[in-house]
Amino acid sequence: MAQEALEGLRLAPVDRGNWRDVAELFESRGGPKYCWCMAWRRKPPDAKCGSAAERQAALKGALESQVEKGVAVGLLACDGSVPVSWCSVGPRESFRRLGGQESEGEGPADVWSIVCFFVRRDFRRSGVVARLIEAAKGYAASGGAKVLEAYPVKPDSPSYRFMGTIPVLEAAGFRECGRAGTRRYVMRFWMPPS
Repeated sequence: MAQEALEGLRLAPVDRGNWRDVAELFESRGGPKYCWCMAWRRKPPDAKCGSAAERQAALKGALESQVEKGVAVGLLACDGSVPVSWCSVGPRESFRRLGGQESEGEGPADVWSIVCFFVRRDFRRSGVVARLIEAAKGYAASGGAKVLEAYPVKPDSPSYRFMGTIPVLEAAGFRECGRAGTRRYVMRFWMPPS
């Protein structure tokens, strides 16, 4: 995918108006219809994900509930009218425990988390994830975040690559500040003072 093709990407927060685009992307060939991006959203006692239909309904329900409350769910990238990528980003408190850093003086709304990326196969290795990360920074800042946290893995990790890779987040200004389990790292981007 040529870099010029990315110039036409439209990135927008997920809301009711573009839910059909999210569903189209997730249900596309190779899309994450197996999890519907609920792995980190479902909290006990219903943390175990059920069928794809149940996960779709859960995401839609979470979306509607969170949008009603003004809580962020994620960002969607479209090439014209075609959805091509997703980034799950929102206040850390809206996810189950991710293993992130707890710092003195940070309130629940101060830390936002990036927990997932999905890029359609024909847009991979094009720089769309870097664009989503930059958009996530702005989105988090506009929501009052002081810190944006991510939980990436090394590029050769056998699992969790959907959470991003260390080099991509380092290139975006994130700095390593800990571990979350055996494979995931905790990386943070501190918002510049406004």
